[in-house]
Amino acid sequence: MDQLNEDTNRVEEFLRRRASENERLLAQANLPIKRFFALDADVYSDGALTRKQKELIGLTASAVLRCDDCITYHLVRAREHEATDDEIKEALAIALIVGGSITIPHLRRAFALLDQPDITPQG
Repeated sequence: MDQLNEDTNRVEEFLRRRASENERLLAQANLPIKRFFALDADVYSDGALTRKQKELIGLTASAVLRCDDCITYHLVRAREHEATDDEIKEALAIALIVGGSITIPHLRRAFALLDQPDITPQG
């Protein structure tokens, strides 16, 4: 249970830190940076693909690129959009095939987050 609380706190702290750092960055950003952030928000909105599908794609790409912050972010967002364990595991399996064995440490961390009954922060 202590590990569960530690992992939940880690995710919540990550999301708080990310939001604070993004706020600081955007307050000082020039137009190209602000446009990139707006494009990112637009790309992940529902369209021909659902937000859940897009978050699973983002999760796969993040694992291939070996970005733990990105993996955490997309895993949380995929859960918020009701991605199941099986859907997430299939997305991570694709990442392993595309990215190779070098992605395994990142998959380990993703699976550790999946072990939590609810990684979606409350509030």
